[in-house]
Amino acid sequence: MDSFNGKTVLITGASSGIGEAFAKKLASEKANLIITARSKEKLYSLAEDLESAHSIRVHVYPMDLSEPGGARNLYEKIKESGLSIDVLINNAGFGKSSKFLDTGAEFYKSMITLNVNSLVELCYLCLPEMLQKNEGGVINVASTAAFLPLPFSTVYSATKWFVMSFSEGLYGEYRNTGVTVMALCPGATATNFFSLAHPNDDLSKAKFDTSEYVAEQGIEGFLKGENYVVVGLRKYLMAQVPRFLPRKTIIQMALNYTEKIWGRR
Repeated sequence: MDSFNGKTVLITGASSGIGEAFAKKLASEKANLIITARSKEKLYSLAEDLESAHSIRVHVYPMDLSEPGGARNLYEKIKESGLSIDVLINNAGFGKSSKFLDTGAEFYKSMITLNVNSLVELCYLCLPEMLQKNEGGVINVASTAAFLPLPFSTVYSATKWFVMSFSEGLYGEYRNTGVTVMALCPGATATNFFSLAHPNDDLSKAKFDTSEYVAEQGIEGFLKGENYVVVGLRKYLMAQVPRFLPRKTIIQMALNYTEKIWGRR
């Protein structure tokens, strides 16, 4: 695929942050959109703005994909509307920074459902039609946390490791079909993510990328047929470090990083 012009793109978590940035950028490239998130008001406001500015179609499906069955429910509603999905962007996800036992099990269950289960199910449901067309694909938003065991964000980093490994496995299976599956790995990005993941932490030392830059890098990498994209040269180099050092060293480095940036003890 060499252009998004006229394609229909499903974006999860589209009401803010990276998902919203994807929607705005792809609308400017004349893609028609299917957008979903929990925030009904934000989705409809975004859809109205994008349709007016770019003369495209934006279909809105408010949905909570952290609930069991949410992904299939979303897909069935889309198909009932007669829509065909050319590209899937699995962006919805959340994290939490705390000691493992200081957060409730139900919170982790919702995180895994959204970050892993719904992502896998949407891939499973959407890929067959893409393969019939021999075109299109999937962008799964992972994280630079996928490359490290991350103390105090253990479950989140584990879900993103899964997303990275899962995406590259699918890339290998389908790379010669015209369908691309890519993992997008941003680092710290200026979104609402940190208000939930790090509500009590000092963010003054963190260096954030913009959502717009992350989305642009994701789109560029996808059109090039990349298997993964790490946003930023420094973060790319950091992602290569675990290949060369003992795992215990990597764990200690990750712990030191966490304590330095987030003030953990």
